Amino acid sequence: MIFRLILIAVLIYAMYRVLKYLFDSKRKLDEAIEKETYYFYDDSKNARKNFFIAYRGALFEGEKYLGTTTDAFDVVSIFVWIHDSVKLQGLTREDFLFLENEIRMSYPNAEINWKNPIEDLMRVKDESV
Repeated sequence: MIFRLILIAVLIYAMYRVLKYLFDSKRKLDEAIEKETYYFYDDSKNARKNFFIAYRGALFEGEKYLGTTTDAFDVVSIFVWIHDSVKLQGLTREDFLFLENEIRMSYPNAEINWKNPIEDLMRVKDESV
């Protein structure tokens, strides 16, 4: 009888671990980088935690800063950079505008700033327009 209870407990624990693994956001982020697809990994309830974006095989990280808006405290500034600048090859300004729009869906009051070398690309295009 005790053996059966132990066996049931082990099976329940194994199922829990499998489900936790399948729904793990960090694993989904790694998979999106590998498959070169888009994935936005963020804990929007925690302004101290950075968010990560996988896009076309590149990993971007965004640092959020909390501030005041007209009627509440919210994320008002975001700095975004890439982990490996070699992965920028082939990305265009339209790709970065797409990423900005995706970030704005979660943080509509935030000013988005890109770190170099992306900042240079965005600034040069803005000046020429």
